[in-house]
Amino acid sequence: MSETTTSKTVIWPTFVYRDADKAIAFLIEAFGFVQRARYGNGDIVEHAELGWPGGGGIMLGSVREGMALCDQPPGVGSAYVVIDNPDELYERAKAAGATITRELRDEDYGSRGFTCRDPEGVYWSFGTYAGTQ
Repeated sequence: MSETTTSKTVIWPTFVYRDADKAIAFLIEAFGFVQRARYGNGDIVEHAELGWPGGGGIMLGSVREGMALCDQPPGVGSAYVVIDNPDELYERAKAAGATITRELRDEDYGSRGFTCRDPEGVYWSFGTYAGTQ
């Protein structure tokens, strides 16, 4: 396995959506992602990059013929995002219409967070646990 010495993001979760434009708008409103790039024609998003304000981000696109993730169904997958403000983000996500699947709570391993689904079904977990160092 090779290692990188830069501080650039090297892992990008990727998602496929039936309505990628609507998903982008939801992810910005509900969670606070920032759109960094969007390529495509009209309603078809060939590639979009949403940055996370704390670093990193996701990539997504519309389901379409000939796409790189041709066998990945739209609206599936999950991501965990490390945050400092789970209570605030929980309220924001609920207000935007996220479906809460695990209520805001404290975990035995020291995290505080919650899990929800976006309108197409992707699971999003947010918590204070940043992994072991």
